[in-house]
Amino acid sequence: MRRSLGENVFNVFNLLFLTGFMLITLYPFLYVVFASFSNAGLLLKHRGLLLRPAGWEIQAYRMVFKNPILFSSYLNTIIYVVSGTTLSIFLTICGAYSLSRKNVLFRMPITFFFVFTMWFSGGMIPLFLLVRNLHLLNTRWALILPSAVSTYNMIITITYFKSIPDSLEESARIDGANDYTIMFRIIVPLAVPVIAVITLFYSVGIWNAWFHAMIFLNRRTLYPVQLILREILILNDTAGIMGGVVSQGDQIIVGETIKYATAVVATLPILLVYPFVQRYFVQGIMIGAIKG
Repeated sequence: MRRSLGENVFNVFNLLFLTGFMLITLYPFLYVVFASFSNAGLLLKHRGLLLRPAGWEIQAYRMVFKNPILFSSYLNTIIYVVSGTTLSIFLTICGAYSLSRKNVLFRMPITFFFVFTMWFSGGMIPLFLLVRNLHLLNTRWALILPSAVSTYNMIITITYFKSIPDSLEESARIDGANDYTIMFRIIVPLAVPVIAVITLFYSVGIWNAWFHAMIFLNRRTLYPVQLILREILILNDTAGIMGGVVSQGDQIIVGETIKYATAVVATLPILLVYPFVQRYFVQGIMIGAIKG
């Protein structure tokens, strides 16, 4: 089709606007990357936009990777992400399958109570008391069980399951299949896009979580990497990473680049996961949102 002059002008302005918006969104991340490879003294003297590293150095990354606390926190985060995401996906699939079946008793009231928690919750103090009474304080389960199921992710999954034709389930039941067979051999293989989406949601949420770790954990051996990053960025605690390598007078200068290097190290792995599930992302969200 031939486009009119107005459509071509709109496309040009739309492209320029989206390009500018992309650069504005991308620049903070690029700034952190450039700053992490910069010389600490030159970085503190720099003013204005940072379009390249201010004196190429990798000293900050050397100090970060020499820190044993970072590796133990990384291991903890991987444990939390893998175990937490696996449990969350399993519970979400089981709950969504049950609530998407038309013949389930009390399906609507149960769904209402799930949705109710999206707007109203007990708050931080009741949650802390619950975790304490369950003897989960200072354990890995304190970061896995309280946030095991997201109502938002369950609603998306329920909507997607409802979009699968009922004839597939009816045919399977005629062949003698039970609910477990139908769920894991028919519904789940057809729901790969939405499962990939909620897997990304759960894994990113667990990877970035730090608040529950701050209030439920006192043992540093159980800290996730985001809590270590918080100590570095907010509490300005970089002495542990430097390990006495530099003098106290130089800690403030070198600590600036260490903050950026730690942020890159803590963020990069989860960014590398997204391209592998990107093709499922839009498909799962759109089908789960439109069909019902």
